[in-house]
Amino acid sequence: MIYFDTDYMEGAHPKLMQRLMETNLEHTVGYGCDAYTAHAKELVRQICGDPDLDVTFIVGGTQTNATVIDALLSRHEGVLACETAHINVHEAGAIEHSGHKILTLPAHDGKVDADELREYIAQFYADDTYEHMVAPGMLYITYPTEYGTLYSRCELERLHEVCSQAGIPLYIDGARLGYGLASPVCDITFSDLPKLCDVFYIGGAKVGALFGEAVVARKGLLKHFFPVVKQHGGLLSKGRLLGIQFETLFTDNLYLDIARHAVELAIKLKEGFIAAGYRPFIDSLTNQQFFTLPNQLMDNLRKDFSFENWGPRGETHTTVRFVTSWATEPSDVSALIQAVQAFPAVEK
Repeated sequence: MIYFDTDYMEGAHPKLMQRLMETNLEHTVGYGCDAYTAHAKELVRQICGDPDLDVTFIVGGTQTNATVIDALLSRHEGVLACETAHINVHEAGAIEHSGHKILTLPAHDGKVDADELREYIAQFYADDTYEHMVAPGMLYITYPTEYGTLYSRCELERLHEVCSQAGIPLYIDGARLGYGLASPVCDITFSDLPKLCDVFYIGGAKVGALFGEAVVARKGLLKHFFPVVKQHGGLLSKGRLLGIQFETLFTDNLYLDIARHAVELAIKLKEGFIAAGYRPFIDSLTNQQFFTLPNQLMDNLRKDFSFENWGPRGETHTTVRFVTSWATEPSDVSALIQAVQAFPAVEK
């Protein structure tokens, strides 16, 4: 079986495993107060071009979102996000569980529109009874989105402007950040992110790490963040395990190199489907690819390939998702393309 379900099915990049083994029997202090973690934080600051950024490593993605959002919001505030946002659909109510409501906006290919954001905030405060309602306290977006799409620099600038004028922070969920930055249509870099948002996280679990995410915030934004992380169960006692992984990912450009590998294979996969007559469900140039396929083809493919349905099974056709990762082999993509092209789309 060849797997295209998601990008965290493998363990970790061999270079990370090697460093973990090399340092395995060393004695270091806990909770991320070790030299490896300090160096990893410095490497993140360097690639982001800002020596004053606060960097914190947390164990998992959902945990990171719940922790950051809880730290940013007051008790009466909620988080703005599009209706397809990961926190609204696939995190089992983790944000609501921590006491904050998700305030949904329309989704446009998985993205929030700046004008609609501005209008929502304006309409909220135009209501004389707004004190009785959950206030919009921040904006959450993902890069890439759940549909593999990317915000342009212009779109991010406009969203940040609206948030700044409203006095609320903009938070970017970067679980797949590497795959977004490695896309051929990406027009931002690591060093742009601190200028385009107030806090973001660099995904490790989906981009080569065993586990772990790196929260990067404007200095002083996340008040008393250490105990908040601990309250959410995200403070790893063996903190060096996070530090060593991110130290390795940000040495010799490993993080972006392995992300680029996944994106290149995803684009090859997409081109193979198109050559067989299957149009993408949505135009993505990251490591997630979506197609609406005849159920017969989908069922045939499942004999040798594993992938996810993107919603309920349809009567005749179903939308599915294929995901490449840092560990995907070119031969796996070639085998999938060959299987698809053996069942070409029927011309109408």
